[in-house]
Parts: sequence; C-alpha cells; structure tokens
Amino acid sequence: MTHPTHMRLLISLFLIAVVGAAATTEADDWRQWRGVDRLGVWHETGILEQFPNEGLKVTWRVPIGSGYAGPAVADGRVFVLDWVEDPQTRTLDGIERVIALDEATGAVLWTHEWRTSYRMLMQTNAIGPRATPTVDGDRVYVVGATGMLVCLDVVTGEPVWQTDYVTDYNSSVPPWGVAGAPLVDGDRLIAIVGGEPDALVVAFDKRTGVEIWRSIRVASEAGYGQPVIYEAGGARQLIVWHPLALSSLNPETGDIFWEQAWETQSGVSVATPVRSGSYLMISQLYYGSLMMQLSADRPAASLLWQGTSRSYQPDETDGLHAMITTPVIIGDYVYGVGSAGELRGLDARTGERLWMSTAMTTQELYSTAFMVQHRDRFFVNNDEGDLIIAQLTPDGYVEIDRTHLIDATSEAGYGSKRHVNWVHPAYANRHIVQRNDHEIIRASLAASDY
Repeated sequence: MTHPTHMRLLISLFLIAVVGAAATTEADDWRQWRGVDRLGVWHETGILEQFPNEGLKVTWRVPIGSGYAGPAVADGRVFVLDWVEDPQTRTLDGIERVIALDEATGAVLWTHEWRTSYRMLMQTNAIGPRATPTVDGDRVYVVGATGMLVCLDVVTGEPVWQTDYVTDYNSSVPPWGVAGAPLVDGDRLIAIVGGEPDALVVAFDKRTGVEIWRSIRVASEAGYGQPVIYEAGGARQLIVWHPLALSSLNPETGDIFWEQAWETQSGVSVATPVRSGSYLMISQLYYGSLMMQLSADRPAASLLWQGTSRSYQPDETDGLHAMITTPVIIGDYVYGVGSAGELRGLDARTGERLWMSTAMTTQELYSTAFMVQHRDRFFVNNDEGDLIIAQLTPDGYVEIDRTHLIDATSEAGYGSKRHVNWVHPAYANRHIVQRNDHEIIRASLAASDY
C-alpha cells in the first residue's frame, strides 16, 4: 500500500505535469492588429520548423470581397472587413461589411454592413477597408475606410454603438483611407479620428461610445498609423505617430507627455512605432527613420538619431525608408524593408546600415513584408503571397524555408502592373488566417499536422 505522504507527492507531481503540459501547449488568439499588445510576437508552441513540400494544409476557404484589412481571431471566431462595389453603378459606391466566421469550419456566423462611397479616395487603391478589427470580450470594434466606427456584439453582430468620423467629428478622409485600428485600453477605446480642429486622437467609453477625451490639434492629414501603448519611464505612454510629429500621451487623460516634430510627405505615417528597451523607432518612405531614446525615470524622450536622405531610392541612401513594413528591433539591431523591397539591417545605436538583402521580397517600389517574431525566427508574409520562415541576424538574412500561401490580387498601381497582397495575417491557435480580394483562408502551422 502506498503511504499517504507518498500518495500526496504523486498527486502533486501529476498536477504539476498536467499544468506544465497545458502551459506549453496553450493556444493563443490574435485579437487585434499585430496580436498581443500590438507587438508582432507569436508565442505559441508546437509550431512546425519547415514547410511540407506539398504546401500547408488549408482547413477552409471562404469567398469574400476586397480589402486590405487583416483578420482578427478570438474565442472561436474570425472577424474580417471587406468591400462590395455596387454592381449597377460601379462608380466607387457600395457597401463595407463585417463578416464573422466560425474559426474551425469557416461557416459564416453573421454579417453587418453599411453603405458608403470611395469617391474621395485614391482610385488606384480604393478597394476596401484597411483597419484590422479589434476584439475585446463580447464586443468587436471595426472602422471602415471612410471613417465609420462601429461596435458590435461578437455573438449576434448587432450594433451596440457607432460614430462617423466625418459627420460627427468633421474629419477629412485621408486619400488612402482611414487605416488606424481602434485600441482598447481599460474602459477606453482609443482611435485616430482626425477630427477638426482638436480631435486627432479620441478616447471613447468602449461600452457606450461617449467621448472621454480628445487630443492633438489637426494641422495636416490624420495619417495612416496605429496607436500603441508602451510602459516606459514609470508611465504608460500612448504613442501616436501622425504626419507632423511623434507624440506620447497619457492614455487616461489625453495629456501630452512629450512630442518630437517630424514631418512626412503626403501624410504617409504608416509603419507602427516599435519599441525595444529604451529604443522607440518610426520609419517613413520619404525621410527615412527616426530613433528616440526613452527616459528611464520619467515619461520623456530624446532624439538619438534620424535619417538625413531626402531621396528614398535604394541606391541613394544607406538608411531605412519603410513604406508599409513595420520594422523590428532585436537587441541593438533594426531590421526593416525599404522603399523598393530591400531588406536592411541597421545598428540601432547609430542608424548605420550593416547589410542589405534582396532575397525576401520583390525589388519594386513599395514592396513590403509583414514580419512576426516566433522564438528566434520570424514568420514573414511578403506581398507576393509567400509565407517565409527566416532569421534576421546582425550578419544578414537567413532564409529557412518558404511556401506560397495565397494569391496576390490587389493592383499595386503607380505605373506598376504587378499584383500584391498588402494584408497583415493573424497567427492564432497554431494556424495562419490570411485574405486577399477574393477569399479568406485558414491554414495549419501545427507540427502535429505534418
């Protein structure tokens, strides 16, 4: 007979083993732009090391309309936005739509739509919504390309509240459409509204839609960036990059902690501000990159370095001129995709270029890639529709494997005849969920499936 003390020890060891196994196999959702805390980091275990020769197992494909908005995945549901042009007039009038899908089967659970017009947008890229849905508990928050912000019940799709940036805030729709995905912070929903004269950023009560605070005067376009919150200098800082400056705000009040003036051309503040340790970086097409040093003892920052080249042609600059791709900072090194698809490694301390590679993306103007860190490697979606596993090191780019995931269907425009996939995917529950202008797919990345 087992001694009671030994029995208790065995039970304890068994429980520890069960909990440990659960911890190492726990799956993650992808509830917003760039995942948890908007960091572009994927934490799941049990993920394959290389792709099978026959490609990934696609668990479902569902037809949808066009758009750039990436999917969000939460609690067994996939949420995505699309656009369907009016088939009668075909004059950039039509409907924007939210679709909720069953994560396991792809079955459509509900849709919610509203009419709008894309006549004020640049017609080359007037193909659909830009902003990834944001899921918070029993609500999902979406914003269309012309500034319709809607809060919906995740189960039924019934609208809870909504606001129109144009009619309610006197906003001017940016030429390439509203792109900022709303950010949930406690009881607040923070959005880049662009309301004139003093509501570039607005915090709403996430349950009711009532305005809590507004901040930053509008003296240019609203831009195309995503708000993020980082804790530094003993404070939580709401970081907003807009066409005139990089701003740090108190997310509870909207008060400005600090600002660094830095203009963009054509309002193209696109890449998400990235932080690592005391580094805080943004990068733009026209004037290169800006690196700030965050203070350790207070919510403040100082300029560490910034690009000086006024040209973004690859053969005329040594820096990083990102158009769409959000760079990554690992240790004292920066990795990013420049103006024409060139992948570059920089010294984060000085901005000095260390190396350049043309292997990851097509070498054409505005080529891009979306990079998500997983352990010591990155899963990369380039705009040709390829999925790549790679390592980014101070010595260069190391490609481990690649497979074709989805067709590139959007016209790049601006004189180029190529088609691109400018959509950030979701990595959730050991799968990747990605869309183009015709379909949304879910494919397994679980090692156990191959």
